[in-house]
Amino acid sequence: MTIKIGEKLPDATFMAMSSGAPAPMKTEDVFAGKKVAVFALPGAFTPTCSARHLPGFLEKADQFKAKGVDTIACLSVNDVFVMDAWGKSQDVDDKILMLADGNGDFTRELGLIMDGRGFGMGERSQRYSMLVEDGVVTQLNVEEGGEFKVSAADYLLPQI
Repeated sequence: MTIKIGEKLPDATFMAMSSGAPAPMKTEDVFAGKKVAVFALPGAFTPTCSARHLPGFLEKADQFKAKGVDTIACLSVNDVFVMDAWGKSQDVDDKILMLADGNGDFTRELGLIMDGRGFGMGERSQRYSMLVEDGVVTQLNVEEGGEFKVSAADYLLPQI
């Protein structure tokens, strides 16, 4: 079952780079008491993700902040080293928190896991965006059929 607007996020532990080393971050570390714009995608360094999805949020980061968003988080079922390298290659700096859901546990709990085995990718995240306020989903936009529309920064920004 897919998480819905008004529901609290499940407890999970992500990995993110901190001071050059992998560090665990619990759901509460990322979301408690904060307004967070999350976008999730099938994989770092993949074509749409690298050319449009991540760059769109990076370009609009100041606009998200101006609307009261504390954190913009990019989530993928990749390992922390891949997420870190991808963030560096896209010049993310501290504008976007690169979260690795390496085993897909959080994504599976949300009901947003995608079976990418047909493409040799294993289980990955569906492409989506959501706004989370103090751990509760207030907006959720899940792409259908491989599209890239409702998960884009331009789509989420007016919903805030």
